[in-house]
Amino acid sequence: MNKNQELYIQNLVQNFTNERKKFLNLKIFVNYLKSLNQRYNFVKNAGKFGKVLFIKDGVVKVSGLNKIKIGEKVEFLGKNLFGMALNLEANSVGIVIFGEDKLIHEGVIVKRCDQNFAIKIDRTMLGRVVDVLGQPIDGKNEIKETKNARLISLERKAPGIVTRKSVHESMLTGVKIVDALLPIGRGQRELIIGDRQTGKSAIAIDAILNQKTNKDIICVYVSVGQKKSTIRRLVEMLNMKGALEYSIIVVSTASDASPLQFLAPYSGCAIGEFFRDKGEHALIIYDDLSKHAVAYRQMSLLLRRPPGREAYPGDVFYIHSRLLERAAKLNEKYGSGSLTAFPIIETQAGDVSAYIPTNVISITDGQIFLEKDLFNKGIRPAVNVGLSVSRVGSAAQSAVMKRLAGALKLELAQYRELARFEQFSSNNDAVTTAALKKGKIVIEMLKQVNNNPLAVGLEALMIYAINTKLFTQLPLNFVRQVEEEIINFVKTWNIFKLYSLTVDSVKKFDKGDTIFEHIIGMFENSRIAANQK
Repeated sequence: MNKNQELYIQNLVQNFTNERKKFLNLKIFVNYLKSLNQRYNFVKNAGKFGKVLFIKDGVVKVSGLNKIKIGEKVEFLGKNLFGMALNLEANSVGIVIFGEDKLIHEGVIVKRCDQNFAIKIDRTMLGRVVDVLGQPIDGKNEIKETKNARLISLERKAPGIVTRKSVHESMLTGVKIVDALLPIGRGQRELIIGDRQTGKSAIAIDAILNQKTNKDIICVYVSVGQKKSTIRRLVEMLNMKGALEYSIIVVSTASDASPLQFLAPYSGCAIGEFFRDKGEHALIIYDDLSKHAVAYRQMSLLLRRPPGREAYPGDVFYIHSRLLERAAKLNEKYGSGSLTAFPIIETQAGDVSAYIPTNVISITDGQIFLEKDLFNKGIRPAVNVGLSVSRVGSAAQSAVMKRLAGALKLELAQYRELARFEQFSSNNDAVTTAALKKGKIVIEMLKQVNNNPLAVGLEALMIYAINTKLFTQLPLNFVRQVEEEIINFVKTWNIFKLYSLTVDSVKKFDKGDTIFEHIIGMFENSRIAANQK
């Protein structure tokens, strides 16, 4: 050992002796070493940690987090709270909190999770009411996970062109005017739009109830910004009708923070995609995307993003397009599953030219427009056939329904034109009078009460019956009564099971309407016999 080495060892011993005198207590010495280790790790992982600078209205500014990405999940250490990064600025990160912001204060450490928001999805969620993060809120037991459970990110890329197939299968709603004039196919995106309290949700709920016959479509209902009492009534009604067993309710109530309302549709879409990717069929209802846009606007303004038209941020179109593009019909190679979307938009005084309505109309494959004036006149569902359209659904409509309902839309259009001039003319010719009466009968026939969807065979039968003598000679106020009598008559018949219960069974009668003619004839005979008694 040379002199330099001896001198180095002596210096180490002397330094250790000096440090030992400072830390006579062994616990203090150990804690000192631990704090040094923590400081080292914090500096080493500086890009993974940050510190809260200030908080306001559920939005926090955080320093650090140099390597974070847009939409990434973060954790507030020691608070059992999570957030999402939405603004990446030069010296700070804007984060929205998913939960109670009262627990957060200046100086709280924030940690990156290195992943986007994801939820565990399993078939055992059927029949349950869950929150945005997939946790049950219906007061029942915890959701049991099976080996088929999957962790799915809420933000996913929409299926590409190669994986898709054109819409060709019917998605029946049980609403006569929709299935006849505005047919919807599996994988389609059909917008339901109208003023407040015009029956938008009722059409979507009827579509859920109508799947009870075959139970081959999983229904996901996403509630955004609604009252808890409204959701409770919906769950009780679905349970009473036996529709809850194939449905999942995703809830973000009006009392929830805007970040939770923003995330709710993406959470529901991920659940729908779970079943679609397994080769099954799913229907998702977004009720409604107007409140979703308002929640995003609130978040963006708190994050100091520059406002645009109607104070919405510039990317409000993108949040809806990337959501609705995930609805698709997959081809055989990818399992033949489908995800059908019913977004709901609320208009103000029937103004479809507002910012959010025009955005969603341009994204979807058609719209069902509900008019306040029709609703007030007692025409329910209050569908304005002239402004409503289904761009791809006719390819999925059964041939018998397409043939029977082919002239219906033209007749309604002619009736609307003639009705405008009727108020200016007192003397109408026989042709005009007949067309006006026929239009009133059609409108009366297309009326339907809520939560009472019809099987496709009954829909086809009633549309056929409109053109028979039974209805053309019937007083207008008896149309609904006779319709109910026909339905009750057919339900007592065994033939009902042959053509009314499934979609494909109606195709057996494509060659002619003999079966419909026979049923109406038998009903008329039974009615005459009953009157004679």
